[in-house]
Amino acid sequence: MGFASQRGMKPRHLKVSDLMSTAVLTIPASHVVSEASTDMRIAGVRHLIVVDDRQHMVGILSNRDLFAALSRNHGKGVRVADVMTARPRSVNVDDSARKAATIMLEHKIGSLPVTGEDGQLVGIVTESDFLQLAVDYLAG
Repeated sequence: MGFASQRGMKPRHLKVSDLMSTAVLTIPASHVVSEASTDMRIAGVRHLIVVDDRQHMVGILSNRDLFAALSRNHGKGVRVADVMTARPRSVNVDDSARKAATIMLEHKIGSLPVTGEDGQLVGIVTESDFLQLAVDYLAG
């Protein structure tokens, strides 16, 4: 069963928490992009949350960022901090799924970090989450 039918909710009432993944992969800003590439490939993901030494979110690294960095000097010596998107847009766990989708469409981004009430990272919502919702909704 899909998201909407599982919870007896109509898609317009869905919250980010209904769609997001809590299995978020992080990478230190100080790592090199080749490490990020390996992490993404092994995990089968297209986004990594970038954290500082205190595990606070400082950016996001997409596969597009990574490909651009790897094309320059094969990424040798290029740090994640040099190619990540700093201070990425994010949504709160209690925000509507519609709000998240609107932000992603307006800014042409494939994911949004999700924060809790205390501002701590609690998950990520991606375009794949919305595609799965569409498939479930269309299947009835």
